[in-house]
Amino acid sequence: MKYEGNIRKMKTSLLQDGGVEYRLPLYDVLESGCELEMNALIGQTIRIEFQHQINCVVSGKRINKAFGDGMSYDAFMNSPMAVPSIIRPELSRIHEGIALRDEEWEREHHLKPHVVYLSKTGGVKVGVTRDVQIPARWIDQGATEAILLAEVPYRQLAGLIEVEMKDHMSDRTNWRNMLKNVHCEVDLLEAKDEALELLPEEYHEFISDNDEITQITYPVLAYPEKVVSMKLDKIPLIEKKLMGIKGQYLIFEDNSVMNLRSHSGYRVVIEG
Repeated sequence: MKYEGNIRKMKTSLLQDGGVEYRLPLYDVLESGCELEMNALIGQTIRIEFQHQINCVVSGKRINKAFGDGMSYDAFMNSPMAVPSIIRPELSRIHEGIALRDEEWEREHHLKPHVVYLSKTGGVKVGVTRDVQIPARWIDQGATEAILLAEVPYRQLAGLIEVEMKDHMSDRTNWRNMLKNVHCEVDLLEAKDEALELLPEEYHEFISDNDEITQITYPVLAYPEKVVSMKLDKIPLIEKKLMGIKGQYLIFEDNSVMNLRSHSGYRVVIEG
């Protein structure tokens, strides 16, 4: 089958056995189109051909270079979808009635319950997301295990807790280790207990009583021994056997990987 459209971040579902189901949306610029069932393509040779066209995921206009996840420079600088408090949640002030870019958008997305979590993505990391984004956020980062640390009513508070933890653990994913499936032996329950001891007492009332550890397994036939990243700008035609999917990455038979999320807005033809 042959499919054409503009790439968006893969949609995910966590199955009862802990497995992950992936679906790739392809848009016609800004209009939603088909969704490819990606798990079914694992083990097959697939062909991805870049059509040398990138459309901004906010405005739809044709651009030469994408910023953020598929935005034009103007959108990246002005759209609420790229507001600085997305990367640095401690900057959010919408709970004070102060919007950084768009009050309605920030009330809808940042003045809502958030969680602080610990996850294993090659090492233990701390992260922040809206409660409705669990477990999708963990899957997008390629976490194999995750646990809630704190539950808070708005984004800035989650960010402040994360800042307190940054001195003791990373807030970034080591994506190469994640893709090589490097194992981390740390017990997340013990890590949560240690975090509680490290956090100032003013945050203790927000510590989550939920100690369930979510286990996640990915549809991967073989992990790469080393990781070679591919971008369609430099390699506009990829025709290789798909060995698996983890996070938002496609893993191919020759140790090469492709981050689909970083190609948001790219127009491609996919055959598989």
